[in-house]
Amino acid sequence: MTDRKVWTLKSVAKELGVSNATVSNAFNRPDQLSKKRREDILESCEKIGYSGPNKAAQSLRKGHSNIVALVLPDSIEYMIADPVASAFVKGVSSVLEKSKVNLLLFSGNSDHINAVADFVDGFICYGSPRNAQLIEQLRTTTKKVVTADFDIDRKASVGIDNEQAAYEIAKIAIKSKDDDIAILGLRLLESNVTCRVYDLPNADFQFSIAHQRLRGYNRAIEDLEVNLRIDRVWNIPESKLLTALIAVREALTSTPRPNVLLCMSDLIALAAIKEINAMGLKIPDDIRVVGFDGIDEALHSNPPLTTVHQNSEKKGIQAAEFFINRSTESVLIPFHIQHGGSV
Repeated sequence: MTDRKVWTLKSVAKELGVSNATVSNAFNRPDQLSKKRREDILESCEKIGYSGPNKAAQSLRKGHSNIVALVLPDSIEYMIADPVASAFVKGVSSVLEKSKVNLLLFSGNSDHINAVADFVDGFICYGSPRNAQLIEQLRTTTKKVVTADFDIDRKASVGIDNEQAAYEIAKIAIKSKDDDIAILGLRLLESNVTCRVYDLPNADFQFSIAHQRLRGYNRAIEDLEVNLRIDRVWNIPESKLLTALIAVREALTSTPRPNVLLCMSDLIALAAIKEINAMGLKIPDDIRVVGFDGIDEALHSNPPLTTVHQNSEKKGIQAAEFFINRSTESVLIPFHIQHGGSV
């Protein structure tokens, strides 16, 4: 079997008896050739199996590739299934497509951004990656970096005031000094186990969104002079129904049973509402539930969920605009409380 010949722009030009520039123009600058001349060259290239100049080499010569890597904090499979992350990706995509920039999804579980660094113009990083090594790599790369929902001193970031949002929603949920509260946290620990949280991790990890929200809850609890029992904070590793239900069921079978559930995501809160309804308890008479995110499903639960609405799509739009415009700004976008019937 004869090996297939590997064509280069130079060897194709020699084969066709034309200049290198003529072949290049046929693929990249059609306005430089007559329609017939271009069609003849492209047809000849197709016959010999040449599909055009090497795009990677072109990118290296130009110094840009029109590709942005979107670094997700967890596996791509998990993040795309998450409605909050999906809304962020939608916002990013809407801006990049208008600017004719392509999007590459990159998992935060990966070992090294160098796998793609040579082929992208930079990174938009949504949330702190699970792999801590990536954070340092993003901090030191020479490529443009925009972060969302966390900051690595790269001077371009977008987010919301998670602590203040959690504070405001907790103050709505808590009605009395006698309330018994449970906090259903999302990734308070670097652990894949749903469990109670007694000791918090080191200070570096406490810059995470989860710990900002926990500080907001605790500030409201303190201001309202309510007692939070030592065993009433849970770590839920993923915002999924099955993992959330483990914590929900533990909370609802605790003695005394909590009558306020502060949930760090809407998906966790929706799991709680489902379980409370199944137990025959009344919301909000027996138990009050609040969420965080403002996903569409929260509007259609029974009862509709009271939650923090953070506009994730707008956040994605802002992050992409910062990247395209080479911005060095750091901004907090507004949030609002979406009132339902769960408090």
